[in-house]
Amino acid sequence: MARPRIATCLALRDRLTGVSAWLSPLGLRLVLAWEFYESGREKLHGENWFGAVMANFPFPFDRVPADLSWGMATWFELLGGVALLLGLGTRLVAASLFVLTVVAIAAVHWPQDWMGLSQLVQGYAITDNGAGNYKLPLLFLVMLWPLILGGAGRLSIDALLARVAALCPPTPRDDPTGWGLVLLPVGLVVAMLLPAPGLALAGLGAALLLFAAARSRRIEG
Repeated sequence: MARPRIATCLALRDRLTGVSAWLSPLGLRLVLAWEFYESGREKLHGENWFGAVMANFPFPFDRVPADLSWGMATWFELLGGVALLLGLGTRLVAASLFVLTVVAIAAVHWPQDWMGLSQLVQGYAITDNGAGNYKLPLLFLVMLWPLILGGAGRLSIDALLARVAALCPPTPRDDPTGWGLVLLPVGLVVAMLLPAPGLALAGLGAALLLFAAARSRRIEG
């Protein structure tokens, strides 16, 4: 009796996994597309308030003039929302919006002064009280992450273009090169908010890339 039940559970798992490739990324894309497009539309029809918070922007974004920064954020959100909706260039778009969101957290939502994790955790809230309300943008980062790593899913223009171009399906590899390519840029972005942990992640990513390169040279030699 146990084996038929296990076979039934495995068959259910396989079907859910197959449907998930179509629908799971789509749900994330639809919600994020709406949120970013709405944010961009509000900026398009609103007044530029970046000048008041430019001092809080992390480097190198604090070097960009407020008017240019406002325009870039507006159109990144508008066009990024449309691209997520269509599933076009999803990994690149999601990564761009990830960076944009981290900059927004640093400039507007991050606690101004915090000493220790207990004070930092207090900012994990949804409120209009200014700095210390990073809960919602942090949720956006968590939702963007699967799209950066996994792409748009099968119900997307990206998947259609891959089929038209007859590209071979991806072969998952979690080797040191893959981990390094992820940890290095992510660490640099995290460093905008948490310098020490972010630089540690970036350093680990760089070390993994160097290790992979050295190992490849030894194998070739």
